[in-house]
Amino acid sequence: MTFTIPIENGNEVKNAEADSQRTLYPYVTGTSVVAIKYKDGILMASDMGGSYGSTLRYKNIERMKAIGKHSLLGASGEISDFQEILRYLDELVLNDNMWDDGNSLGPKEVHNYLTRVMYNRRNKFNPLWNTLVLGGVKNGEKYLGMVSMIGVSFEDNHVATGFGNHLARPILRDEWREDLSFEDGVKLLEKCMRVLLYRDRSAINKLQIAKMTEEGVTVSEPYSLKTFWEFSAFTNPTVGAEGSW
Repeated sequence: MTFTIPIENGNEVKNAEADSQRTLYPYVTGTSVVAIKYKDGILMASDMGGSYGSTLRYKNIERMKAIGKHSLLGASGEISDFQEILRYLDELVLNDNMWDDGNSLGPKEVHNYLTRVMYNRRNKFNPLWNTLVLGGVKNGEKYLGMVSMIGVSFEDNHVATGFGNHLARPILRDEWREDLSFEDGVKLLEKCMRVLLYRDRSAINKLQIAKMTEEGVTVSEPYSLKTFWEFSAFTNPTVGAEGSW
């Protein structure tokens, strides 16, 4: 985008051309990320869809990445901005490793860093169009937090972005518990992702689940959920609806 800036010089007004390199609105976006604490660490789930507007253009985009030794990052929103955030984090982890002092960044430090980055870009009116989920385990302590595109952040036992914040969080509030096993945690995440698949037009039936423990990050191979589309509300959604159409 190019715009003109008037510059006053005495009685003379000149026009200066300036190029704006900004994400004015998202182009290719990913939808919800859902994450929970479980008995041994953190579980996180996201699908692999990338929507170009309302078109499901890409179906193999990974939106969960390991950050350093102790953290796992998931993102919804603009994919190119997520790639820019990953470049920031690569530099952060590299600089941390160069100290070679036996210490390494934990999830709380990475979460605080992302909060400052998102808030800084928001204050420049040049936000990164993402909502981020950051989970991790360090020294036996589990950590899970979220950051919005304007720098609002919080910690919780379970978090979700996008439509998941409306459709998955009620399920998590009812069914999450602190002593969840790995198997029960995966079933709970799959239940949330199945509801999102039914209700969110940007969701696709190809997802990954990532596990973060003291041993590190493991990301599953992509797989699909079993679904049932013969509900009467799905086959004929206008039955009993009020209105002329």
